[in-house]
Amino acid sequence: MRFIDANVFIYAVLKPKTPLAETVLRKKTAAKEIFLRVNDGEPVTTTTVHLSEVANVLEDAAGISFAGDLLLAILMKSTITVEPVSANDYRECIRLAQKSAISINDALAVIIMERQGIDEIYTFDRHFKQAKVTIVQE
Repeated sequence: MRFIDANVFIYAVLKPKTPLAETVLRKKTAAKEIFLRVNDGEPVTTTTVHLSEVANVLEDAAGISFAGDLLLAILMKSTITVEPVSANDYRECIRLAQKSAISINDALAVIIMERQGIDEIYTFDRHFKQAKVTIVQE
């Protein structure tokens, strides 16, 4: 099982309004491939916070209806585990973020991954390298 970061969902489904740089196009292609594998049944884990990140971006870019439909589809998928996040999780991830110089939500992903025994993450965020998790972009 792998953790799936918010940016994978965003790259996979967000339609650009302007031409994209080649590097962004490669990320979109990879994200769509990951998204299809997950849709076909590959098990992944994420958190309510990471889904909230997806919702915030998609609501701004594509509207509440689109964001809501995507989130409902994710929540209905039996192969996507959505972990709840507590205040204690946030206290722990804040300490990790400050120690590791990564964002708070990236640190949150790391502590949830550790708790679940997950050592690989689907993401396009290079900051996870500092947290010593394996980044998968295939």
